[in-house]
Amino acid sequence: MTDPTASDLDLTLELDRAHVFHSWSAQGSLQPFAIAGASGSEVWDLAGTRYLDFSSQLVNTNIGHGHPAVVAAIKEQADLLPTVAPAHANLTRGRAAQAILSHAGPGFEKVFFTNGGADANENAIRMARLTTGRDTVLSTYRSYHGNTGGAVVATGDWRRVPNQYARGHVHFFGPFLYRSEFWAATPQEESARALHHLRRVIESEGPASVAAILLETVPGTAGVLVPPPGYLAGVRALCDEFGIVLILDEVMAGFGRTGDWFAWQNPELNPERIVPDLVTFAKGVNSGYVPAGGVIISDPISRAFDDRVFPGGLTYSGHPLAMASIVASIGAFEQERIPENAARIGRDALGPGLAALAERHPVIGEVRGLGVFWALDLVADAATREPVGAAVVGRIKAECLARGLLPFSADNRIHVVPPCTVSDDEVQRALAIYDEAFTAAGC
Repeated sequence: MTDPTASDLDLTLELDRAHVFHSWSAQGSLQPFAIAGASGSEVWDLAGTRYLDFSSQLVNTNIGHGHPAVVAAIKEQADLLPTVAPAHANLTRGRAAQAILSHAGPGFEKVFFTNGGADANENAIRMARLTTGRDTVLSTYRSYHGNTGGAVVATGDWRRVPNQYARGHVHFFGPFLYRSEFWAATPQEESARALHHLRRVIESEGPASVAAILLETVPGTAGVLVPPPGYLAGVRALCDEFGIVLILDEVMAGFGRTGDWFAWQNPELNPERIVPDLVTFAKGVNSGYVPAGGVIISDPISRAFDDRVFPGGLTYSGHPLAMASIVASIGAFEQERIPENAARIGRDALGPGLAALAERHPVIGEVRGLGVFWALDLVADAATREPVGAAVVGRIKAECLARGLLPFSADNRIHVVPPCTVSDDEVQRALAIYDEAFTAAGC
């Protein structure tokens, strides 16, 4: 393939603006960033300018861009069997399920494969409703669970409002000490009061009506909201008390992002070692090289469908190219100790570096995260914690791009979410760019 030229850039943008309808956007004012290629922690545009990708695209290129083992596995599978109906048995699919379950731990025996995270959550909700005979699903306001019918209504942010056409969804406030809904002063108070609030929501809705509590283990798009001590264990206890299915959404937090195979296995988040009933996953499992997702199913829920038809299915469930990429990705994660790298980077480089950045720039009201999953909460006033406006975030993003870093932003935040394979040198380069960008943006 020849090197891209200026005419390639013109054609790329011309075709995009003429024919591509973009998600979550007003179409007329778009100016998309055109990426020509990528490798490791870097992407480059059609002019050949390289950028550190500290967005991991949509927080999913956990293994980095263009990992040779994953690319080779996809090519090999395409030569052997590029597609197969989900009703048939396929060796690559079986190996992918086995590899995922080997890291989920005891108590899980089956995986239902989907095309992505939204339909993973959709089918987890279906399983919970069918096995409990109940209808209501509880999820937090600060959450994102996908853009299919039930998943988008389970979502807590503004995106659910124009899409309210699924039944039986109720929202509650999860813990977030920096912007507490509960007048809490400590993490312990925030946890206890958030759990009391959840109990009251369950009681008010009627416990016998609640099928599932759906939580992002660490809410991602909402701001990398690391739950306080005792919260996950408290939710598990409420589920056990009232016969409710606990679904943990690990679409963004899973597969190395927090420095663990799954965020719910992180000893800081879950020292009590509680286990969910269903775990949803997607893009991190294979870095989105081929669309894939799924539901990891606990033994009791799986056995409920031994003699009962599960009324759900997808044409591309367990697609061979996706399954090959999962097998290769998990193999590379194991051999290269990628989750361990993410944990070390967060502990020794990103965490301390971002804390030092906050000391130099008062606009950073809070730094929170773990592994390679961090957010900078930007404030106009440190005392009141008033969020900055979109113009401030826009300036910071522009200054990052001008210096060769592709950032991720949401609302008043900059999320620092590089691939799990990121190196110490790349982190130091990125921290220097953030520092310069905040200064240039007048922050």
